[in-house]
Amino acid sequence: MSIASSNTSMRVPAGFRNLLEGLAREVLREQPTNVVAFAAQHFQKLLEQRQAGGIDPVAWGAMLED
Repeated sequence: MSIASSNTSMRVPAGFRNLLEGLAREVLREQPTNVVAFAAQHFQKLLEQRQAGGIDPVAWGAMLED
């Protein structure tokens, strides 16, 4: 059985790379014992900042990538 290949090109969403780099930086800085829980908390803080009318890290990262 063979699997057909596709010419589909997938792209990373705008700002995603910046979000992951920010998470990696904070993980290296804090050295948490539970990285998954730390990541969930990190992204929750970013979401709360965005909802409070602060900086949207995805939009900011997308501007930096362009």
